[in-house]
Amino acid sequence: MKLEVVAPLGKIYEGEVQEVTLPGEDGEFGVLEGHAPLVSTLKAGVVDIKKDGGEELIAINWGYVEVSPEKITMIVDEAVPLSNSQGHDIADAIQKAKKLMADFAESSQALAYTEGKIESAARNII
Repeated sequence: MKLEVVAPLGKIYEGEVQEVTLPGEDGEFGVLEGHAPLVSTLKAGVVDIKKDGGEELIAINWGYVEVSPEKITMIVDEAVPLSNSQGHDIADAIQKAKKLMADFAESSQALAYTEGKIESAARNII
């Protein structure tokens, strides 16, 4: 299934995926190939992308997602890719992601959960 993540400045991600976990307004939800069509709002959180080559994470502040059986299209206001960062860039990406979450997280509990996912991703990258 194809995933496309678009922000105002351009595409953040485009590629084939096996599974995507999204931070929906009413809680996290997963999408697999053949999922029923839906449109949903997204809140601040981490998008977890699973594909043949492993896993990628993208921190977002808010947006919308359209799911069809073959494709997922996300339109987000801001996004920080965490998994493609290399060496010295990872610390910068983590700080940007944490700031993005702090500006839009609805509660301290949501912020702590999201920061935990970001820190976990950082440990797996380094």
